[in-house]
Amino acid sequence: MKTKNTAALALILACQTAFAQNAARHVQSWTEKDGVLDIVTNDGRYLIKPYSPAIVETTFIPNGERQEPVSHAVVLAPGGVHPTVREVDGAIEYATGGITVTVQRQPLRIAYAYKGKPLVAEKLGYTRKDGMEALEFALDGDEALYGAGARAVGMNRRGHRFQLYNKAHYGYGNRSELLNFTIPVALSSKKYALHFDNPQTGWLDFDSRRDGTLTYETSGGRKTYQVVAGDAWADIMANYTSLTGRQPLPPRWAFGNFASRFGYHTEAEVRDTVKRFQDDKIPLDAVVLDLYWFGKEVKGTMGNLAWDKQSFPNPEGMLRDLKQQGVNTVVITEPFVVTTSQRWQEAVAAKALATKADGAPYTYDFFFGNTGLIDLYSPAGRGWFWNIYKDLKRQGVAGWWGDLGEPEVHPADLRHVGASADEVHNIYGHDWARLIAEGYAREFPDERPFILMRAGYSGSQRFGMIPWSGDVSRSWGGLQSQMEIALQMGMQGLAYMHSDLGGFAGPVLDDELYVRWLQYGVFQPVFRPHAQEEVPSEPVFRTPRTKQLAADAIRLRYALLPYHYTMAFENSTTGMPLMRPVLFEDDQNDANMLAATYLWGDSFLVAPITEAGATRKEVYFPTKGSAWFDFHTGERHKGGILETVPVTAERIPVYVRAGAFVPMTPVVQSTRDYTGRAINLHYWHDAGVTASQGMLYDDDGATADAWRKGRYEIARFTSAAHPAALEIAIATETGSAMAPVVRAYTVHVHGVAKPKRVLLDGRAVPSSWDGKQRVLKVALPGRAKLAARLVMEL
Repeated sequence: MKTKNTAALALILACQTAFAQNAARHVQSWTEKDGVLDIVTNDGRYLIKPYSPAIVETTFIPNGERQEPVSHAVVLAPGGVHPTVREVDGAIEYATGGITVTVQRQPLRIAYAYKGKPLVAEKLGYTRKDGMEALEFALDGDEALYGAGARAVGMNRRGHRFQLYNKAHYGYGNRSELLNFTIPVALSSKKYALHFDNPQTGWLDFDSRRDGTLTYETSGGRKTYQVVAGDAWADIMANYTSLTGRQPLPPRWAFGNFASRFGYHTEAEVRDTVKRFQDDKIPLDAVVLDLYWFGKEVKGTMGNLAWDKQSFPNPEGMLRDLKQQGVNTVVITEPFVVTTSQRWQEAVAAKALATKADGAPYTYDFFFGNTGLIDLYSPAGRGWFWNIYKDLKRQGVAGWWGDLGEPEVHPADLRHVGASADEVHNIYGHDWARLIAEGYAREFPDERPFILMRAGYSGSQRFGMIPWSGDVSRSWGGLQSQMEIALQMGMQGLAYMHSDLGGFAGPVLDDELYVRWLQYGVFQPVFRPHAQEEVPSEPVFRTPRTKQLAADAIRLRYALLPYHYTMAFENSTTGMPLMRPVLFEDDQNDANMLAATYLWGDSFLVAPITEAGATRKEVYFPTKGSAWFDFHTGERHKGGILETVPVTAERIPVYVRAGAFVPMTPVVQSTRDYTGRAINLHYWHDAGVTASQGMLYDDDGATADAWRKGRYEIARFTSAAHPAALEIAIATETGSAMAPVVRAYTVHVHGVAKPKRVLLDGRAVPSSWDGKQRVLKVALPGRAKLAARLVMEL
């Protein structure tokens, strides 16, 4: 009689018999020490080690090559796992308690399973062809694939071969196969991830030949990959971000509205724009300065990285005045120093630039002039660049925009200290963000940096990187691609991927497109309209009707600030993205639900309008047996069905899950004015939900690592539905270094009949009931460390 483990092993091997292996590859010997399985093969050596029961790393070192121990992605330290190893029926079984790795001796065959369920297996395994090295894996016939960075090819990316070379795509629309973030990770509908731990250039082939093969091809470097498994998508997100790092909370003002364009030419123009927002009472938290802050011309000035005093005569006064008005200033920086820059000789003397073979600065022509490139891999280059940031920070600059960081032009024969251009191309933006993050941790340790970047790599989120989707066209096609890009990047750890709201490229004046993009922007991670200046990106310069609709969207963004900030906290502690594909909770493989609608946190379902003149929209309501309520009208919709809903100009379709708690706040002109002392707590009641829970996270919005320092407060909400009553409870947890905040809650209970009476902690309290909307409203008096029990007798 077979044991359970033996039966599982037989199943795994049976599932792999169809996988065409290289018959010449075989195991010669194996040993295990300190949890690491060391397998000697005829063509090299495998090292297999666990990071956790659900994460296993496999490294192949071909004969004649040395092990490269450095990972640019992984931050998790192996430990606490005690795998078992045994040989059974000609195969080596390595088990962590979660993942089981089965290595058949001859022909060599490596397969991975999680809790007895087969995940993936090497097919040909390691091969060399046409100067490239490859790792090849076998796929199931119906397996969907996600990942490979920022692309716009459809949510299921199987069938495509993706280049791994960060590159800008100017003016792209509804399709782009290569953009600024090329991340070497594949995520499967079978609920596992394969992360290839090597930043060098190459290809990631998601079965383009339609023969059931996933192939990672590299020009050199490590042949290391991690298999990440889990029972649910939330586990995959948690495990992958535990491996590569989690996003620290951005400053609270990052969730507000930005004024941004290419670009503001003068200090007077900046001040006037900010004043227009204030005069129109449109909330504003930041202004972003493009390259005119350091030069009057687009070409020939890049690398100055110092205020043009003719255009900005009093920069420190401007920065101070804007800050006093609740407006933070973000400035653009680039890693290029053109030879006509005021800092060229300074950069050369500091040895801050990448070089030619003879050690002289490498110069070449690109759009902005004849240029050198800052060498982030040289201590001199890093020190020179950081000192510029430090000086600007002390002048009052609040955030950093890193542009062209792919790098946009990066000749292959250019040399960095210790590496070639191709070896570091895909991590240049990653290490640029690292430079700023580590500089803050060292010299401004109590402050959260704001780092807006156009290129990065696996794990860039741990440096606080805020990625954006590049120079998208101002077109309906450009809008149509944004949901896919943001959703996929969130699945890959970079949860703050967002777009230039309204679109960037092209002098297109389309008010409907602009409004629809901003309405979508309420429910994407960063609200930042940005565009070429021929058509203004700021609502204050648009027609009255357009301005009004844009202002409504911005005010809704601010009203939802407590919910958004709580989502950000959840991301920083669990890795769950802010924008989530519906497949995270509904495994129907229906293209209608994959990008047309998405989840915004756990509570909202959002259906952006991406076509001109739309009067109807197909919306997939996930999860059979659940219920969703129209956020604006309260209309109830059943889960598990596809509906056609009407569309109005004033808003996009947005729905709230039955049983959801959504904390909201009165709208403020700037997050500087937000105190969290008045919370509108909305709850959506439905007979199908007998119990639910929610949360509000709060801190000072500025202190780095406030949660771990005990400078936070969490309010936890619960509901319990009984035949004759609905109960809502609030309990507050305050960190050890946080003074309790006096909060007054106004509880709005949606979808409830008029109660017979309402009790707060056993005593009757006044309430109001809107019979048309079926909303009960109860005001709770302000208390510190509130603990309250609200009972509605029905």
